[in-house]
Amino acid sequence: MSTYSLSETGRLTTGREGSAASLPEWLRASFAGILAGIAWTAFGLSCLIWEDVGDWSRTQAVAVGAFVIAALVFTGTLGADRLGSFGHGLRQRGPWLLVLGVFLSVWELATAKFAWLPLPFFPPPQSIVEVYTDDLPKLLASVIASVKLQLGGYAIGALLGFITGVSIGWSRGVGYWVHPVLRFIGPLPATAWLPIAFFTFPTSWSASTFLIALATGFPVTVLTWSGVASVSSAYYDVARTLGAKPSFLVLKVAIPAALPHVFVGLFMGLGSSFAVLVVAEMIGVKAGLGWYLQWAQGWAAYANMYAALIVMSLLCSGAITLLFRVRDRLLVWQKGVVKW
Repeated sequence: MSTYSLSETGRLTTGREGSAASLPEWLRASFAGILAGIAWTAFGLSCLIWEDVGDWSRTQAVAVGAFVIAALVFTGTLGADRLGSFGHGLRQRGPWLLVLGVFLSVWELATAKFAWLPLPFFPPPQSIVEVYTDDLPKLLASVIASVKLQLGGYAIGALLGFITGVSIGWSRGVGYWVHPVLRFIGPLPATAWLPIAFFTFPTSWSASTFLIALATGFPVTVLTWSGVASVSSAYYDVARTLGAKPSFLVLKVAIPAALPHVFVGLFMGLGSSFAVLVVAEMIGVKAGLGWYLQWAQGWAAYANMYAALIVMSLLCSGAITLLFRVRDRLLVWQKGVVKW
């Protein structure tokens, strides 16, 4: 008896060699997408078949949205060859779409239909949709405030960390004085400096910016320093033989060779800065997603909390994707040398 499984690309494979060859090629390639469309259809039906245990006004809208997504998945998967990169990308993400559709169906049944999970601690999907429609102005204002604060602190921390790391890695004199300070301040979490920061800086905004910059600067400094210090001396010898000056050695040899380490520090600093952002906004800032989370918690508006967490996750994921794009563009010379 043959056993069927899904590969990473969403193709149907079998335990018996050659058994899958009897299936049409389009079916084997679209199997995961077809199951995903069925799962999203089931999610839409789960919204309509049973009555809600609470009063949520977006149940029918969520069902319609689920049916629309199911239709797009069916169309995109079965017509992938005609839709080009979009269709092939959708087909490749078929297993994830399948898991998401099943998860939403179970979530809907466990909350809105049968209340297996206690309300209001576990709100249904339609209650989160209500937040995005009814409380959009306040949530959007919080997103804008968080992005401004995050960008400012992250840019300052990344720039200062990069300059400090290059200085320590290049100059022994700078390393002699800065290294002990770095070892004293770096291991301490940025949130431990909250009392000092809010006492020292004139506004809560500037104090929060300092904390985000501190959380970003330490990993960038350490990784940049490591990258500059690990550059092979043969590169410098070749450049000096060609008449290179010290400024050329720093700008054209040390920094380009250290960029892979720098980007590792930037990725680490990005995660740390988001964690500090939430804490700083909860304590001292009067706007932002952290403030919105605290406000929602105070009113026991758990749907608003989950909605804000989803937005924050999307923001962090988008920032990581953008940083990957920048890295791929600047380090294009690594392709073929390092497996991405």
